[in-house]
Amino acid sequence: MARKKTVLDFQKMRRNGDKIVFLTAYDHPTAMLEERAGVDMILVGDSVGMCLLGYDSTIPVTMDDMVRHTQAVRRGAPNTFVIADMPFMSYQVSPEDAVVNAGRLIKETGADAVKLEGGQRVAEHVRAITDAGMLVMGHLGLTPQSAGQLGGFKAQARDAETALEIMKDARAVEEAGAFSILIEAIPPPVTRIISERSDIPILSIGAGANCAGQLLIVSDLLGIFQSFTPKFVKKYADLADDMVGAFEAYGEDVRKGSFPETQHTYGMASGEEDRLVELLKDDED
Repeated sequence: MARKKTVLDFQKMRRNGDKIVFLTAYDHPTAMLEERAGVDMILVGDSVGMCLLGYDSTIPVTMDDMVRHTQAVRRGAPNTFVIADMPFMSYQVSPEDAVVNAGRLIKETGADAVKLEGGQRVAEHVRAITDAGMLVMGHLGLTPQSAGQLGGFKAQARDAETALEIMKDARAVEEAGAFSILIEAIPPPVTRIISERSDIPILSIGAGANCAGQLLIVSDLLGIFQSFTPKFVKKYADLADDMVGAFEAYGEDVRKGSFPETQHTYGMASGEEDRLVELLKDDED
């Protein structure tokens, strides 16, 4: 059984140029399979709202949602580093709220760290959580919880001024004590500069390869999420078509009576069917 990696391992991987493999998971069986595959980090993202719960954004996701799904992932992947997303309004109000809610996620789920979105404006909140003894991952670039302010789910830092601002955000979050930062949907040259100027692992989701590792949403990777496919996604499977095909085949078998067959049923103990017939006769008498 592989030993669960720690922040020291991730720092060493960054120094050695060994890429960190990062995936989301929202349930026990997926987490179990990801651990078996040797994933380094698992994110229980608030993307659960769109990928599993049917919301059109991450905004409706609650602390209770995150606790429940992170507990399931932790049970499925006990030997993998698990990060729990802090949902919308669980940290924005005050550093005190941020500490309480981060503490709840860590204490009730067994997660190894929490993730929150934002740069300079949440640096104080990051510092409060780290001062309370918890690990924090930052999240910059396209931040889904504030997508409305960004004009939707759009790439960020595509001009020099906004790129410089994200670099300042990265520095602020790192100085506040974050152990790592996830960068989403920004041009690779910006990611490279942030990574070169940082002393912590910078991870990418749609931000190029010039950093310490990569994250993908598991529902995108497997071809299950059907609403839209971001440009940065590489589908490693197309399970949606496979699943629909399996459901249709099952429906056809049920309708024509070819399922279940004998091998899918349980037999009675030897002689018991005949004895049941006799008992039924006696009962009718």
